[in-house]
Amino acid sequence: MITALLLLVSHFSGVSQESKGKKSSDAGKTGWNFGALPAISFDTDLGFQYGALVNFFDYGNGKKFPGYDHSLYFEASHYTKGSGVYRFYYNSEKLLPGYDLSFDLTYLPDQANDFYGFNGYDAVFMKSWEETSSDNYKTRMFYKFQQKLFRSKLDLQHQIGSSHFKWVAGLNFQNFALASVDIDRLNKNKSDADKLPSVQAQPGLYEKYIDYGILSKQEANGGFVPEIKAGLVYDTRPVRVNPMKGIWTEAVITTAPTFLGAESGFTRIAITHRQYLTIIPEDLSFAYRLGWQQTIGGKVPFYYQSQIVTTVMTGYSTLGLGGSRYLRGARRDRVVGDGVVYGNFELRYKLARMNFIRQKFIWGLNGFMDIGQVTKKIDIPTISLLHENTTDYFNPGAEKLHATYGAGIRLAMNQNFVVALDYGRTLNEQDGDSGLYIGLHYLF
Repeated sequence: MITALLLLVSHFSGVSQESKGKKSSDAGKTGWNFGALPAISFDTDLGFQYGALVNFFDYGNGKKFPGYDHSLYFEASHYTKGSGVYRFYYNSEKLLPGYDLSFDLTYLPDQANDFYGFNGYDAVFMKSWEETSSDNYKTRMFYKFQQKLFRSKLDLQHQIGSSHFKWVAGLNFQNFALASVDIDRLNKNKSDADKLPSVQAQPGLYEKYIDYGILSKQEANGGFVPEIKAGLVYDTRPVRVNPMKGIWTEAVITTAPTFLGAESGFTRIAITHRQYLTIIPEDLSFAYRLGWQQTIGGKVPFYYQSQIVTTVMTGYSTLGLGGSRYLRGARRDRVVGDGVVYGNFELRYKLARMNFIRQKFIWGLNGFMDIGQVTKKIDIPTISLLHENTTDYFNPGAEKLHATYGAGIRLAMNQNFVVALDYGRTLNEQDGDSGLYIGLHYLF
């Protein structure tokens, strides 16, 4: 993905920009437009990534630009050792007049999905165990397991009268297939010095949690999660993408009933508040998001605990605290609990505007800080470890606020297709060091 952004930036470099203070024409776009990016990268263990993504927008007669009639998003990328992203996403207020409809169909095979335990800092992270240069090295896959996720998601929103309120309803079907990392596959074409130790010779945290009885063998294999969603949304944003003012707040309850096939039934509640404040008209704004979600009934399987409940998916993943969406800079899924709170705070500056090939582009800069914490812990049975030091894995009562900070760049085409680059750093080495994220859209 780094290569993808560089290709895009180099393609548009040297294009004349409008002088400071001048704005692009407000004339609306009409008909179909699209933005596309290649997906090219390399990972030592996963191999080469190749693929592409494209987003088509139908602006119709242009009267509601930057609003659109239809949005169709396609992404297909593959790592040579098995991981990948295969996604189709559709959004429209035109297909069913009066209803905001979204449909998502996604397959996410992941040969090295992250797993750091439960309850934030209560689960100890030993970075040296995955560093080949360390005397304490165990395996680069110590905090990994294999996951194959298939998701089908349908959401509807409908305005209540002439108010800013909407009701929201949805169905979300996800199937998780889990296993230990396929070491033999990852070791193909590697020199002996670079090969990973087998799971039998060096089990990771996932295997240890099974051995300790924290994860039952049935749960550890994955399962089916059929989810029904209902909620209420209050939305005063004048535009969807990077508004300069407005409020977007939602309260949602989801339930996964056993009569639909859930192996473990549960109910969760989530409240998310977002607000956008203008500092310099048309150029500088402050945006923040505050969220809380918690299990209020049943038992959420561990492989679903990291999912954040939301009415709108802006990316292929809704993973929670740690990674590109909620706690940038921290390790992916570092903070997992039965209840969590989080906050994201961003200064967003529109640096320059330009018109090129009959499209409207905006360059933007972001500065941000992200926070989060477990508010309700997952119950972990008392563990009696033979020949092992419990403090290497568990530190009960250590959980406290996690915080990261960083900056980012945005390139928006027609205010809807937004290429995003963020770099975040942690304040506590137990969360990792830093993270670089390249994708699409503003965070919220």
